[in-house]
Amino acid sequence: MHITDRHQVAATLIEALPYMRQFKGSVFVVKFGGNAMGSAELTHDFARDMVLLKQVGINPIVVHGGGPQIKQLLDKLQIRSDFVDGLRVTDRDTVEVVEMVLSGKINKEIVGAIHSVGGRAVGISGKDGKLIRATKVKRTKRDPDSNLEQVLDLGFVGEPAEVDTTLLHDLVRTDVIPVVAPVGFGDDGETYNINADTAAGAIAAAVGARKLYMLTDVSGVLDGAGEFIRVLPADRARRMLADGTIHGGMIPKIQTCLSAVEAGVGASYVVDGRIAHVILLEVFTEEGVGTEIVGT
Repeated sequence: MHITDRHQVAATLIEALPYMRQFKGSVFVVKFGGNAMGSAELTHDFARDMVLLKQVGINPIVVHGGGPQIKQLLDKLQIRSDFVDGLRVTDRDTVEVVEMVLSGKINKEIVGAIHSVGGRAVGISGKDGKLIRATKVKRTKRDPDSNLEQVLDLGFVGEPAEVDTTLLHDLVRTDVIPVVAPVGFGDDGETYNINADTAAGAIAAAVGARKLYMLTDVSGVLDGAGEFIRVLPADRARRMLADGTIHGGMIPKIQTCLSAVEAGVGASYVVDGRIAHVILLEVFTEEGVGTEIVGT
């Protein structure tokens, strides 16, 4: 390594030092999803980031999605799956596949990636330790002919009603990184498929996380002119939601970030998971990357 490169490494470590001190002992909740999950290289980089956070005294909790992988298996099994407002309609056959993919294949792949780079991880779902008690999601749609509201049945799609943090706190106090699949249980004993963004936000609020990170496939939040927003106060975010500036798949992510901040999470971030080591760049550099959502 050239001496200039060595000096750059030293400068990077010096820049990171105050943030290591500031966040030591804090809990960070990281929602892992998007294209990063489909890339072995980015998953490997993500795993190293989580291990480094744990090594310097920060406690990451990983919550992951798995939409593309679920679709792939449903297609293979010839099980039809429709969407309403971005939520997968989940009948009994579908929820079995969802749990199999999320709690099984994907969860254990992320755990394995963390182990492969020297960390320790435990894969759990929202059903383990009564982590996430879910209630059935209710959606309505106005009939254009009668103008009456119709109740839509999404099947076994749930939203967090209660998060029991006992198991997570026990894990955080050790050298283990929890990896959570967004599958919850209902009072009726049924299994519920929960949107991963929503699950991450609920967990962040329940554990009193210092930060919530949402890995996406975009650089961050853009204003009406298409310009990147580095810091987004909650009141401005609400206005952007109301006037349609924030639209499409970004809506539930920003709503989750706002709910987390309002519930006491220090700050929420929308970051580009396609960038290698994006979490380290956001946490340990002065400029950071992505959009930070803060309270008003």
